[in-house]
Amino acid sequence: MSEAVVMDTPVQAIDQDIVLDVDQLKVHFPIHKGFFKRQVGAVRAVDGVSFKLRRGEVLGLVGESGCGKSTVAKALARALEPTSGSITYYPPQGSSRDLATLDDTQLLPFRSEIRMIFQDPYSSMNPRMTVEDIIGEPLLNLTDATPKERETKIADLLRRVGLRPEYRRRFPHAFSGGERQRIVIARALALDPKVVIADEAVTALDVSVRAQILDLLKDLQRDMSLTYLFIGHDLSVIRHICDRVAVMYVGKIVELAATRDIYAKPLHPYTEALLASVPIPDPRLKSTSLVLEGEVPDPSNPPSGCSFHPRCRYAQDRCRVDEPELREIVPGRSAACHFSETLDLQGVVIRPPDPVLT
Repeated sequence: MSEAVVMDTPVQAIDQDIVLDVDQLKVHFPIHKGFFKRQVGAVRAVDGVSFKLRRGEVLGLVGESGCGKSTVAKALARALEPTSGSITYYPPQGSSRDLATLDDTQLLPFRSEIRMIFQDPYSSMNPRMTVEDIIGEPLLNLTDATPKERETKIADLLRRVGLRPEYRRRFPHAFSGGERQRIVIARALALDPKVVIADEAVTALDVSVRAQILDLLKDLQRDMSLTYLFIGHDLSVIRHICDRVAVMYVGKIVELAATRDIYAKPLHPYTEALLASVPIPDPRLKSTSLVLEGEVPDPSNPPSGCSFHPRCRYAQDRCRVDEPELREIVPGRSAACHFSETLDLQGVVIRPPDPVLT
């Protein structure tokens, strides 16, 4: 990464398309044992993640459960303390700041800029609070809005997410799962953020409701000029909404590219295995026989060399001892594999259009 990306660097000196620059982010959780609780190791939940989030895009972060996606999200929102690395935020105006170095007081001005949507809408809301209190809490704590202004803002937010303002007096238990997620989205938008982190925002929803929420998120992005970091494991959803995709495995990013490129021809064997699990909605086409065996390695004791080599059918001796770095293979496409240039990996099979009947 460039050494020019430092705290308080003028925005004009950096690519103005970048809103977040994450550089070598690490989040380790210490393991203590014994009577004196001595540290004997650490769970490397996030272990050197780097990426740039461009203004106005939707960047997808995918991987199996336990790979560190949600930990990245919580670290970016500063719900977790990073162990090391930088999270440089570039506001539309003013100077950049490294959010990883700020204390709670210094973070307050940025709490309204970066907001989060959680996976389970019900558990992320206080069941004893009304919808009005839930959505209005950020306005009450972080703004000087009057009660009348808060009431007007809450009504507007409810309309934006497709709910009636009259619902503001109800409690969360009175709503369906999709409606609860709309309330959580309204709360995330209450402070007019620039970046929204959606952590498995549609995973807990029915398929039909999921499509409605995805369309809502796309409409809100257009209307409010939002930038999304969209975390998920359903690759069909990721393909629908994301401009670029970052693939995570055992706390690291192993591939990063435009969505259409990753789905057409992956450059990392793990990405190929993930894509092989995507159902093909056509009975005339056969799914690939590629099956990803084994489990995600223990992040407190990852394998030597490439973390994916115990499950990789292309692994060679070098993979067992030499850890690959995330590097640019072709312009705009990066992968952490020693053999990305030579492997011929399979993407998602797309059914050709039906021939025109004459």
